[in-house]
Amino acid sequence: MAWVILGPLAPFLRQQFGLSATGQGLLVAVPLLGGSLFRPVLGVLADRIGGRRAGLVGLGLTIATLFAGWTLVTATWQLFVLGFFLGIAGASFAVALPLASRWYPAEYQGLAMGIVGAGNSGSLMATLFAPRLAERIGWANTFGLAVMPVVGAGILFALLAKDSPARGAPASWKDYTEVLREPDTLWFAFLYSLTFGGFVGFTSFLTTFFHEQYHLSRVSAGDFTTVVVVSGSVLRPVGGWLSDRLGGYRLLLSLLALLAICLGVVATLPPLAFVVPMLFVTVGCLGMGNGAVFQLVPQRFASRMGIITGVVGAAGGLGGFFLPSILGAAKDATGTYATGLTLFSLAFLAGSILLLELGSRWSSSWQEGAVRQSGIFCYRKSVRFVAAGFSRPSA
Repeated sequence: MAWVILGPLAPFLRQQFGLSATGQGLLVAVPLLGGSLFRPVLGVLADRIGGRRAGLVGLGLTIATLFAGWTLVTATWQLFVLGFFLGIAGASFAVALPLASRWYPAEYQGLAMGIVGAGNSGSLMATLFAPRLAERIGWANTFGLAVMPVVGAGILFALLAKDSPARGAPASWKDYTEVLREPDTLWFAFLYSLTFGGFVGFTSFLTTFFHEQYHLSRVSAGDFTTVVVVSGSVLRPVGGWLSDRLGGYRLLLSLLALLAICLGVVATLPPLAFVVPMLFVTVGCLGMGNGAVFQLVPQRFASRMGIITGVVGAAGGLGGFFLPSILGAAKDATGTYATGLTLFSLAFLAGSILLLELGSRWSSSWQEGAVRQSGIFCYRKSVRFVAAGFSRPSA
C-alpha cells in the first residue's frame, strides 16, 4: 500500500505541482526505483540480524517516511525524495520471501511464495481509498492516515513472525558476486522485471492512464484501477499453486505469450468497456507470472534464496520503474500512450521467445528433480525420443 500510494495520488499531485506527463510518470516510478535499490540492502540486513528484525526495521522506516509525507513535503524535489524512500516499503519482499521460503519444502514453494507475494494486494487499499481521501482531506493528510495500517501490520509482525531454524550462515558480498556471475541469475532477473515490474508499474500508472486517456474523474480512475489490479493480487497465489502442479516454466511461457497479445490489443486504445477487461486479464497474468517465477527460483537456487531473492526482486522493482517512466515520456514525445504500450507488448513477446531458448538449456544443465518440478522435463524427453528415432536401424 505504502509503496504505490503515489500512483493513485498522482493526478492530485500533478495539478498542485504542475508536472508534465513525463514528470508525472517519473514521480510514480521513483518509489519503484527506490524499492529496487533498497531491496538488496534489506536482504543483506535480514541475513545478518534475521528476517524478523529486518522486517521491523523496514516497517519502522516506512512509518517515518509516510509521516514525512504528511508533515514536511512542500516542494517538487521533496516529493521525489519522498517517493524514493517509499521504496523501503517495496523492499519488504526481500525480507518476507526468504523468511517464508525457509519453512517449506520444494513441492510447496510455489504456493508459499504466491501467498507471501499476495501482500501486493495492499495496493488495492491505495487505489481504492487514496483518491477518495485526497478529494476530501487533501493528499498530505492521506499520508497521515496511511500510517495507521502500517503500524497495525508492524504490531502483528512483531507478535507473529518467526525466523526459521533452517536459517543458514549470513551471505557475504563474495556470495552475491558469485550469484551474479551465473547466467541464470540474470535471466530470472529479466523475467521478474517483466512480471513483477509490469504489475507494480501498471498499479502505479493506471490511475493516470484512465484519468488522462479516458477523461475519468480522479476518484473514478482510482476505482477502475482497483478493479483491474485486484486480479493480479488474487491470482498471484493461484499462479504459485498452478506452478507447483504444472511447473513454473510451462505456466510462465503461456503467460508471457498471452501478455504480449493483451498489451497489443490495449495499445490500440479501444473503448473503456473493452480496455478494462483486457487490462484485468493483463494484470492477472502478471500476478500469476510472479508466482511462476518464484516457483522456478527455489528449484535452481534452493540453498541461496536470501541472496537470489534480493537480486531478482531488485530487478522486478527496476522493471516497474521503467514502465511508467517510458509510458509518460512516450506520451509527451508522440502524443499517445499507444507507442509505449506497443513497446511493452513487444518486450513480453521477446520474453516468451527467450524463455523457449532457456528451457532447452535448463533441461540439460539443471538437476533432474529441478527440471521435473519446474515443468521443463518435456524438453529432455523430446531430445531422447528424437535421438532414439535417429539411432533406430532401418528395416
